[in-house]
Amino acid sequence: MDKKISFAKDLIDYINKSYTMFHSVENMKESLKKKGFKELDIKSDWKLKKNSKYFTTYNKSFLCAFCIGDGDFNNNGFKIIGAHTDSPGLKLKPYPEINFKNSYIKLNTEVYGGPILSTWFDRPLSIAGKVALKKKGKLYPEIKLINFDKDLLVLPNLAIHMNRSINDEGYAYNKQKDLMPILTLINNESKKDNLLNNMISENLNCKTSDILSYELFLYNREKGRIIGLDDEFISSGKLDNLAMFHAGVNALLDSDCSDSINVVAGFDNEEVGSHSSQGADSPMLKFILERIYISLGKSRDEYLQTLANSFIISADMAHGIHPNFEEKSDPVNMPILNSGPVLKIASSQAYTTNATSEAVFENLCDKAEIPCQKFVNHSNSKGGSTIGPITSSQLGILSVDVGNPIFAMHSIKELGGVDDHFMMYQVFKTFFK
Repeated sequence: MDKKISFAKDLIDYINKSYTMFHSVENMKESLKKKGFKELDIKSDWKLKKNSKYFTTYNKSFLCAFCIGDGDFNNNGFKIIGAHTDSPGLKLKPYPEINFKNSYIKLNTEVYGGPILSTWFDRPLSIAGKVALKKKGKLYPEIKLINFDKDLLVLPNLAIHMNRSINDEGYAYNKQKDLMPILTLINNESKKDNLLNNMISENLNCKTSDILSYELFLYNREKGRIIGLDDEFISSGKLDNLAMFHAGVNALLDSDCSDSINVVAGFDNEEVGSHSSQGADSPMLKFILERIYISLGKSRDEYLQTLANSFIISADMAHGIHPNFEEKSDPVNMPILNSGPVLKIASSQAYTTNATSEAVFENLCDKAEIPCQKFVNHSNSKGGSTIGPITSSQLGILSVDVGNPIFAMHSIKELGGVDDHFMMYQVFKTFFK
């Protein structure tokens, strides 16, 4: 099988079982362990050695993996790839069951991030996330991941006969009223109360009285796949941003320890601003990097010197020029799918790229013999942001924003390029060398 197709299928397999940010981290943990990475408890002492590979997690949704080489770290620095593990969607509120006229039970949700809401309708949905259970004699609860692994829910559209203008004027969804998926019909009294807690209890084989809290998200049950006349496209949810997390971790897995310290960090909560203890706007990465240096017996002055010689690649997906909406793109900088990684540039500093970091990444692409494209927002449009400006301001490290071009960003199904994903992986491997 072609290497590019094989790597794209590996990405799809990874996304298909990464129902939430918690599962995306859990799945990547298993890949790291298989390649000899040792797990570190973030609450315990670290005894690290050169030419060794490690990873640690936090909140089950943040992961940092690193390979300590055997060189002059003060001058060679940290080589960091940052991505995020979360994707926009719908999250269950506490006590979500709503009984509609003793006929249906629907679930109360809130919007997480900025999904394209219309794409969540008329699709088989299920529920996954994490649950906190009582732990006898302990302040902190026991945390378990959960996935119902069943076509459980649906958000039915209103029939066109009752909304004749939907194809002409569109429809502004009422986030409180319209985004309540139907779970079941009420055909017996047992379904009226505590239905979700009963479902959780059965799934986790625990008592309902032991369930303290949960973070549960809806997810699309339709699997990702490779499509196109020449199998050139990846059709999948969560390409933003599990594709970059997958490429970064696999580049680390497939690279030897070099003369620097190679790092991949997957942050949570980027889609809602990164303002959490597991988000890029926390000191989590800064603390981990400093702990690596302390464990190696180095001074804080040496640590600060190393930061000054380090580089961060903030890897998040980019917008490809849409062939039906050319006017929405910049007239000159028009990234095309399967034409190479994209440098993301903004004078507002919504992206962290500057002339120096742009040149560094272009040089990496040149060394990897990979083409490089550039993205700048249309001047009349405000684009999104990334972890790049946040991590660089937290650490004071030169950084660049890059990504692969996709269509339908934040749709329940996005479209990317098979070649692009493999090319970005190759650039990341070059970076780690």
